[in-house]
Amino acid sequence: MIDAVVFRPMEAADYRAFLALMRETPGVVVRDADAPEHALRYLARNPGLSFVAIAGRQLVGGVMAGHDGRRGYLNHLLVHRQLRGQGIARALVEHAIAALDAAGISKSHIDVERDNARGQGFWAAQGWTRRDDLFRFSLVHSGSANA
Repeated sequence: MIDAVVFRPMEAADYRAFLALMRETPGVVVRDADAPEHALRYLARNPGLSFVAIAGRQLVGGVMAGHDGRRGYLNHLLVHRQLRGQGIARALVEHAIAALDAAGISKSHIDVERDNARGQGFWAAQGWTRRDDLFRFSLVHSGSANA
Protein backbone atom coordinates (compact mmCIF):
# COMPACT_ATOMS: atom_id res chain seq x y z
CA MET A 1 0.00 0.00 0.00
CA ILE A 2 2.81 2.45 0.75
CA ASP A 3 3.68 2.45 -2.97
CA ALA A 4 0.26 4.00 -3.64
CA VAL A 5 0.83 6.72 -1.04
CA VAL A 6 2.25 10.08 -2.05
CA PHE A 7 4.19 12.08 0.54
CA ARG A 8 4.43 15.84 0.18
CA PRO A 9 4.76 18.96 2.32
CA MET A 10 1.58 19.90 4.14
CA GLU A 11 -0.25 22.87 2.65
CA ALA A 12 -2.76 25.14 4.34
CA ALA A 13 -5.54 23.51 2.29
CA ASP A 14 -4.67 20.13 3.88
CA TYR A 15 -5.23 21.21 7.45
CA ARG A 16 -8.99 20.68 7.73
CA ALA A 17 -8.64 17.05 6.61
CA PHE A 18 -5.66 16.66 8.97
CA LEU A 19 -7.74 18.05 11.85
CA ALA A 20 -10.58 15.65 11.00
CA LEU A 21 -8.08 12.75 11.12
CA MET A 22 -6.86 14.04 14.50
CA ARG A 23 -10.41 13.93 15.83
CA GLU A 24 -10.84 10.34 14.57
CA THR A 25 -7.57 9.09 16.06
CA PRO A 26 -7.81 7.49 19.51
CA GLY A 27 -5.35 8.94 21.99
CA VAL A 28 -4.99 12.27 20.18
CA VAL A 29 -6.09 15.25 22.23
CA VAL A 30 -7.35 18.17 20.12
CA ARG A 31 -6.59 21.40 21.92
CA ASP A 32 -7.49 25.03 21.34
CA ALA A 33 -4.00 25.44 19.83
CA ASP A 34 -5.03 23.01 17.06
CA ALA A 35 -7.67 25.42 15.74
CA PRO A 36 -7.03 26.21 12.06
CA GLU A 37 -5.90 29.80 12.67
CA HIS A 38 -3.15 28.61 15.05
CA ALA A 39 -2.09 25.63 12.96
CA LEU A 40 -1.92 27.70 9.78
CA ARG A 41 0.30 30.22 11.55
CA TYR A 42 2.55 27.31 12.61
CA LEU A 43 2.75 26.02 9.02
CA ALA A 44 3.59 29.50 7.72
CA ARG A 45 6.31 29.90 10.36
CA ASN A 46 7.78 26.47 9.53
CA PRO A 47 7.36 26.08 5.75
CA GLY A 48 8.18 22.73 4.20
CA LEU A 49 8.68 20.90 7.50
CA SER A 50 5.25 19.27 7.95
CA PHE A 51 4.15 16.45 5.66
CA VAL A 52 1.03 14.60 4.59
CA ALA A 53 0.43 11.16 3.15
CA ILE A 54 -2.13 11.05 0.34
CA ALA A 55 -3.74 7.88 -1.05
CA GLY A 56 -5.83 8.67 -4.08
CA ARG A 57 -7.40 11.96 -3.11
CA GLN A 58 -7.64 11.22 0.59
CA LEU A 59 -5.32 12.48 3.30
CA VAL A 60 -4.42 9.30 5.19
CA GLY A 61 -1.65 10.58 7.43
CA GLY A 62 0.48 13.49 8.41
CA VAL A 63 2.98 14.97 10.78
CA MET A 64 3.50 18.56 11.83
CA ALA A 65 7.07 19.66 12.44
CA GLY A 66 8.86 22.88 13.21
CA HIS A 67 11.86 24.29 15.02
CA ASP A 68 12.91 27.14 17.24
CA GLY A 69 16.27 27.67 15.52
CA ARG A 70 18.02 25.10 17.73
CA ARG A 71 15.76 22.09 18.20
CA GLY A 72 13.12 20.44 16.09
CA TYR A 73 9.68 19.47 17.35
CA LEU A 74 7.33 16.91 15.86
CA ASN A 75 3.63 17.11 16.63
CA HIS A 76 0.62 14.98 15.83
CA LEU A 77 1.97 12.05 13.85
CA LEU A 78 -1.19 10.45 12.47
CA VAL A 79 -2.04 7.58 10.15
CA HIS A 80 -5.57 6.44 9.35
CA ARG A 81 -6.22 3.42 11.55
CA GLN A 82 -6.95 1.10 8.59
CA LEU A 83 -3.54 1.86 7.06
CA ARG A 84 -1.31 1.47 10.10
CA GLY A 85 1.58 -0.97 10.09
CA GLN A 86 2.54 -0.27 6.48
CA GLY A 87 5.42 2.13 7.05
CA ILE A 88 3.46 5.33 6.45
CA ALA A 89 4.25 6.82 9.88
CA ARG A 90 7.92 5.94 9.54
CA ALA A 91 8.06 7.57 6.10
CA LEU A 92 6.35 10.72 7.40
CA VAL A 93 8.91 10.98 10.21
CA GLU A 94 11.77 10.42 7.75
CA HIS A 95 10.48 13.27 5.56
CA ALA A 96 10.16 15.62 8.53
CA ILE A 97 13.61 14.75 9.90
CA ALA A 98 15.21 15.18 6.47
CA ALA A 99 13.59 18.62 6.16
CA LEU A 100 14.77 19.56 9.66
CA ASP A 101 18.29 18.34 8.81
CA ALA A 102 18.23 20.51 5.68
CA ALA A 103 17.31 23.46 7.90
CA GLY A 104 20.37 22.79 10.08
CA ILE A 105 18.47 21.20 12.96
CA SER A 106 20.25 18.12 14.30
CA LYS A 107 18.15 17.21 17.36
CA SER A 108 14.39 16.90 17.61
CA HIS A 109 11.81 16.18 20.29
CA ILE A 110 8.32 14.77 20.45
CA ASP A 111 5.96 14.71 23.42
CA VAL A 112 4.03 11.48 23.99
CA GLU A 113 1.24 11.18 26.53
CA ARG A 114 2.19 8.92 29.44
CA ASP A 115 -0.81 6.65 28.81
CA ASN A 116 -0.08 6.29 25.07
CA ALA A 117 1.79 2.97 25.16
CA ARG A 118 1.37 2.46 21.41
CA GLY A 119 2.95 5.84 20.68
CA GLN A 120 5.79 5.23 23.11
CA GLY A 121 6.47 1.87 21.47
CA PHE A 122 6.50 3.42 18.00
CA TRP A 123 9.01 6.13 18.90
CA ALA A 124 11.28 3.70 20.76
CA ALA A 125 11.22 1.37 17.73
CA GLN A 126 12.28 4.30 15.53
CA GLY A 127 15.38 4.87 17.67
CA TRP A 128 14.12 7.83 19.67
CA THR A 129 15.25 7.93 23.31
CA ARG A 130 12.80 8.46 26.12
CA ARG A 131 14.03 11.22 28.41
CA ASP A 132 13.64 10.74 32.14
CA ASP A 133 16.01 13.55 33.09
CA LEU A 134 13.58 16.38 32.35
CA PHE A 135 10.20 17.57 33.44
CA ARG A 136 8.10 19.71 31.14
CA PHE A 137 6.55 22.75 32.80
CA SER A 138 3.69 24.58 31.12
CA LEU A 139 1.89 27.83 31.81
CA VAL A 140 -1.58 28.37 30.42
CA HIS A 141 -1.97 32.11 30.19
CA SER A 142 -5.07 32.20 27.99
CA GLY A 143 -7.43 31.08 30.73
CA SER A 144 -8.51 27.99 28.78
CA ALA A 145 -7.85 24.62 30.38
CA ASN A 146 -7.67 23.15 26.85
CA ALA A 147 -5.03 25.55 25.51
